[in-house]
Amino acid sequence: MSKIIDAVSIVMTCGEEIFAIQRQFFLKAFPGYWAFPGGKVEDRDEAFHARHELTANLDARLFGAAVREGKEEIGIDLRDEIAGGKVRRVDFLGVAITPDFNPYRFATYFFRIDFTEKLEFVIDRNEARLAKWMKCSELLRQYDLGLVLAVPPVIKVIETLGKNPATREIADLNFSFNADEEVPLIESLKSVRQIMPLSHTLPPATRTNAFLIGDGDAPKILVDPSPIDDDEYRKLKNTLRPYKIDKIMLTHHHPDHYERSNVLARELKVPVLLSTYTFDRITGADPDFFHGVRTQFIKEGDVLTRWLDREVLVYEVPGHDEGQLALAPSDLSWFLAGDLFQGIGTVVIGGEEGDMRKYFFTLQRIINLSPRVVFPSHGIGLGGVSILEKTLEHRRMREAQVLALHRKGLKAEEILRKLYADVDKRLWPYALENIDKHLTKLRGEKRI
Repeated sequence: MSKIIDAVSIVMTCGEEIFAIQRQFFLKAFPGYWAFPGGKVEDRDEAFHARHELTANLDARLFGAAVREGKEEIGIDLRDEIAGGKVRRVDFLGVAITPDFNPYRFATYFFRIDFTEKLEFVIDRNEARLAKWMKCSELLRQYDLGLVLAVPPVIKVIETLGKNPATREIADLNFSFNADEEVPLIESLKSVRQIMPLSHTLPPATRTNAFLIGDGDAPKILVDPSPIDDDEYRKLKNTLRPYKIDKIMLTHHHPDHYERSNVLARELKVPVLLSTYTFDRITGADPDFFHGVRTQFIKEGDVLTRWLDREVLVYEVPGHDEGQLALAPSDLSWFLAGDLFQGIGTVVIGGEEGDMRKYFFTLQRIINLSPRVVFPSHGIGLGGVSILEKTLEHRRMREAQVLALHRKGLKAEEILRKLYADVDKRLWPYALENIDKHLTKLRGEKRI
């Protein structure tokens, strides 16, 4: 379980308006997410505490962090604003702890600062790509249109203050679920329901995302349900019970994306949608896997359902797997990229299905499409395509290293020991597959 880091979030309000930022796409944690100014708590932060009757009951270190972050991120000193009478009240709204399925975990303490007038801020563009005052109702409208990516506690703060601007405390900001009976389900982007059962995936990831897509009368498509065992299957069914499922889609043939999907399809009496390649690979390993299940082959350009009144189309995205398919709405508000990148861990390009040349091409294609949000199969959705650019840049860097070492006469196993000396040796077989695929690509391009 990852370490939990203390952080603060500054919720600034004035009348019915709230000040919110969209984080830069290139940030490591929560890129592209709408949030409030703030950041990590530091040991020395008590020195920044505002000593005033409005802050008398607040934790000095935590509110001191809010003061420091306010100076660094938006160019104001809350101590001066409080002393100058520009603050009506200061409230500690509550704390939200990031769930353990996220690689970056924070205990975020939300402080509300209610101003007598809207202030102008000096925005740190290393942190925020957008920053503005707006009514809570407008921010929620943007969320309902699929234009806002945000963690559940932020949405809850906006919803609560939108309904009752006088709110001084929010009882439970934590995302929670019954771990004995359910699997996690989050909706960081409107109507893109991300369901996270434990699965037989590669470490450090422990879960494979399933997605439920489809609004109104459109077909409800469940993508990649793959629970690790019968008990997790039971929990997944409990989580899905409030929703109608019309079809199951499999993105590709790796077991952590289709395990028990046949059982679920038979139980729900729904068809399974997949590529012909995926069908051939699954039935090649288990000829009876789809016994009693209707299958339907899908391809690039097929329209599967609708999301917020936009058509959702199929994309063919080979490289990690020859038959891999992705989904995206017609306006590219999001892109279900599957295993083309990882929010947790590293992509493996291996086996007969992996092709490094096609992988490079596919990544560049999606970068050029520039969807607003990309969702991996392991980890949370991320704003923009910076993660794809970094993934492609990393693979190009690795290829240059492989090429240089190969030209020095090193074999693949020797290259592995040079490049992956600091990597857990249990992962070396997968790293070796990546090296072999780089070498195959280089030979095909006649560079070696």
